[in-house]
Amino acid sequence: MDILTNTLVLFKEYVASYLGVGAHDNTSMSCPHISGLTALLKAAHPQWSPSAIKSALMTTAYTQDNTKSPFQDAARGALSNPWAHGAGSVDSHEALSPSLIYDISTEDYIPFLCSLDYTVNQVQTIVKRSNVTCSRKFSNPGELNYPSFFVFFENNGVVRYTQVLMNVDVAWSVCHVTINVPSSVAVIVESPMLFFFGKVRDKQNYTVTFVVEGARDASMSEFGSIVWSDGQHQVKSPVAFQWTVVRSNSKSMTFWGLFFLHL
Repeated sequence: MDILTNTLVLFKEYVASYLGVGAHDNTSMSCPHISGLTALLKAAHPQWSPSAIKSALMTTAYTQDNTKSPFQDAARGALSNPWAHGAGSVDSHEALSPSLIYDISTEDYIPFLCSLDYTVNQVQTIVKRSNVTCSRKFSNPGELNYPSFFVFFENNGVVRYTQVLMNVDVAWSVCHVTINVPSSVAVIVESPMLFFFGKVRDKQNYTVTFVVEGARDASMSEFGSIVWSDGQHQVKSPVAFQWTVVRSNSKSMTFWGLFFLHL
């Protein structure tokens, strides 16, 4: 899951009496909800790509309820986490002015799909282009400039990503980064922790390295976040950490496949 919406529930007792229809909730209502928000953002920012709109919705989402308490996962009877709520619940007001976005071109998805070991025929079917090849593919699927991060520790316990942020707010913006990680992970920001954007649509790269440090339960996921702020806006990306391989019913599959197919 990438994002939550404030789904609308129409109670059967009321609706059946007055309108003669049943109740609708969950994806039945969240889909038109998020579609409407997407249309709103596109109308406000016609030049934004679908990925820019998705970034705005995800990085401005919230993860606390109206009592300022963390979301609860009713299914598990415990605190929710990014596997359940993604980046959080959409905030239409904040999404209109996120200050920074992670943009992705349609061409970037081709090496991403190839890095997930799809065959060339499968990639051609997905992108509907017969001339596509996998001559270029990411060494790690995390190279996709996505607004959330998955860190899968394998052999050496070190994962490094370089991401690109684009300023969509105002000229002369200054943003700083705050990174929150569990105690079992150390983090190094190899690029400046303070960015200056001279004009709108300026882009800046940053590189972050995650290193396994200390004891951890290797069978469990852990979570953190990367937050960029200009003092007025916050652009927050969830980070999920995993040490093991997940197996589906049909075949073995790294968490990368599950992460991007289901988030």
